[in-house]
Amino acid sequence: MTFIFIMLASGTLFSQEPLRKKHFNLKDGIAIQGYDPVAYFKQNKAEKGKKELSLLYQAATYYFSTIENKEEFKKNAAKYEPEYGGWCAYAMGSSAEKVSIDPATFKIVNGKLYLFYNKFFNNTLKDWNKDEPNLKTKADASWIKLFH
Repeated sequence: MTFIFIMLASGTLFSQEPLRKKHFNLKDGIAIQGYDPVAYFKQNKAEKGKKELSLLYQAATYYFSTIENKEEFKKNAAKYEPEYGGWCAYAMGSSAEKVSIDPATFKIVNGKLYLFYNKFFNNTLKDWNKDEPNLKTKADASWIKLFH
């Protein structure tokens, strides 16, 4: 009984790291294809981060363009992480699928970062904008089912 309590107290038994590794959009453990998550909020643009300014956060490595952005992320990582594990928000809402993204195609809504697929004349941000409330509701539900 003591062992179970220790495992629960340490968080080891119910760690989300394996789920994050399995379900987050990570290539070689790198989140957002190496783009700085804080820059989306501070500069309202996609900015490539630097490997030497990286930080491992719950099984995902984030790159930052400045030391200030890295420090800001450390204070409140959950605020800056992209929704739906960094997968395309439109695809998560329309078909509950994990679809890759173009890091430069994004939208911030109510303090949350949403990323979108944008290749081959298919910018899913445009489709998202046409029905955002409905797609967001569906995407939230799909992500909960997938991730939890």
